[in-house]
Amino acid sequence: MLELIKAGGWPMIPLLLLAVAALAIILERFWSLRRERVLPPGLGEEVREWVGRGKPLEPAHVESLRATSPLGALLAAQLDVRGRGREVMRERVEDVGRHLVHRMERYLNALGTIAAAGPLLGLFGTVVGMIQMFLGILDHGIGDANQLAGGIGKALICTATGMVVAVPALAFHRYFRGRIAGYIVDMEHEAMQLSDVLDTAAAGSAGRKKG
Repeated sequence: MLELIKAGGWPMIPLLLLAVAALAIILERFWSLRRERVLPPGLGEEVREWVGRGKPLEPAHVESLRATSPLGALLAAQLDVRGRGREVMRERVEDVGRHLVHRMERYLNALGTIAAAGPLLGLFGTVVGMIQMFLGILDHGIGDANQLAGGIGKALICTATGMVVAVPALAFHRYFRGRIAGYIVDMEHEAMQLSDVLDTAAAGSAGRKKG
């Protein structure tokens, strides 16, 4: 492996840096986008039971819910505007949801850039290697054909490395985007269920006041 890196020359340095950055982003996103971290099991049901009891919601409880997870932040945003109507809650959910998506997509643009830049840097390294090889031919002649073939092979190492960096980066970029989209669907479902419970609780409260 070290010999291949040496053979690729200095253009291999930015490719290796891209590989390290891509690996760091992938590991960080795997850790941050764990399902139990984004959608803690049972949290939505717990909040619905909490609201269904009809007891006053303490601001401290709502803030604690907001800090638990992205799902908690979304449900807390709904509780902030409870009693203002379903349309207001829907707008708040959409607004907070956009911010949550932006947070969950952190570093994914960088990963996509690595996927796009890897082959280009690999091609650049190959071109640099070919230029150096042909300049050597101008100075010393063709010489040994085996040596010429070896020089071409060394130049192509950068292209291969660029593809090795780009393909996993692109695959994980698509994977994380798909995972986030799935999370958003589940969070919207939890928000709708909480809206129904809030409406029921509001109707029950209004009925008790009339009674």
